[in-house]
Amino acid sequence: MKWMFFLFALVAGAGLPIQTGINLRLRESLLDSVWVSAISFTVGAVTLFAYLLVSRTPSPSLAMAASAPAWTWTGGMLGAFFVFAGIVLAGQIGATSTMAWLLLGQIVASLALDHYGVLGYQLHAVSWPRVFGVCLLLAGALLVNKY
Repeated sequence: MKWMFFLFALVAGAGLPIQTGINLRLRESLLDSVWVSAISFTVGAVTLFAYLLVSRTPSPSLAMAASAPAWTWTGGMLGAFFVFAGIVLAGQIGATSTMAWLLLGQIVASLALDHYGVLGYQLHAVSWPRVFGVCLLLAGALLVNKY
C-alpha cells in the first residue's frame, strides 16, 4: 500500500508547476509577484477552511495551539517564500529549470534533515547511494538548464 503514497506524491508534485504557471499568468495582470503570492495563499487558505467546514473537522483547542513552540508557526513563511520564488524564477528560466532547481534544493535539504533526524523526521543516515542520487539530480538539473 506504500505505492499509494508515492502516487500521491507524484500527483501533488505535478501540481506545483501547474500552480506556478497559473501564478505566473496572474502576475502578467497584477505585475507584482508578492501580490500574486499573497493571493495564492489566500485562495489556498479559503479552500482549506471551506474543507474544514464541510468536513466538520473539530478545531484544535486554544491550549493545544498555545502548547506548540513559537517556531512551529513559521512554516507558512517558508511556503510563501517557495511560492514567491517559483513565480519569480519561472518567468526567468522556465518551468522545467525552475522545478529542477527547486527540487534539487528540496532534496539537498531533505538529505540533511533525514541525516540528523530533526524537525520530526525519522533518522535516515546519509549514505553513498543517497549522495549519488543527489548527484544524479544535480546532473539532471544542469542538463535541463543547458538544453
